[in-house]
Amino acid sequence: MFNIVVLVSGGGTNLQAIIDNVENGNLKDVRIAKVISNKGDAFALKRAAKHGIEGEVISPKSYPSRDIFNEALKTAIDAAEPDLIVLAGFLVVVPPVIIRAYRNRIINIHPSLIPSFCGKGFYGLKVHEEALKRGVKVTGATVHFVDEGTDTGPIIIQKAVYVEEGDTPEILQKRVMEQAEWIILSKAIELISQGKVYVEDGVAHIR
Repeated sequence: MFNIVVLVSGGGTNLQAIIDNVENGNLKDVRIAKVISNKGDAFALKRAAKHGIEGEVISPKSYPSRDIFNEALKTAIDAAEPDLIVLAGFLVVVPPVIIRAYRNRIINIHPSLIPSFCGKGFYGLKVHEEALKRGVKVTGATVHFVDEGTDTGPIIIQKAVYVEEGDTPEILQKRVMEQAEWIILSKAIELISQGKVYVEDGVAHIR
């Protein structure tokens, strides 16, 4: 069984897409071992509980220093013995100690076609606001491995989504989720669980 740990901060729509794909058999031999959130009121934790998945809250606010929080987060992850860590809307910077321990075994979903509209400060609605402000005709989502930078790790999968006349940031966000994020995140997990993704010279390849 391929164990994954999902890290979330909010509603958990991407988590729900993974849960659905595990339960309907699209993700074979994949198990969500644990869901970890930095926020105790994250709705994602309720989604996990509803499906019998262990949930845990580890908030930086509960620890006297960021280093101690980082160690607590790593301990919680290690305990689940994950083959892959999935960041599904996790708004905490993953510390280098975890990145080093799980090199090319941490993936993130970002709501744009990297390298557009990514990096520090680009998350949530801000991404879609900037895309509309720039007047792009095509946006989308990217699944990438996590490295020490912000949205700079090797790109695994991207999926394009057309911007439509009259789009608001909220409408575009929903379409990008439905047409790209919910699809490619599970696809990336499937490919990695089957050993079909490898990284060479900083670039991710699919066998």
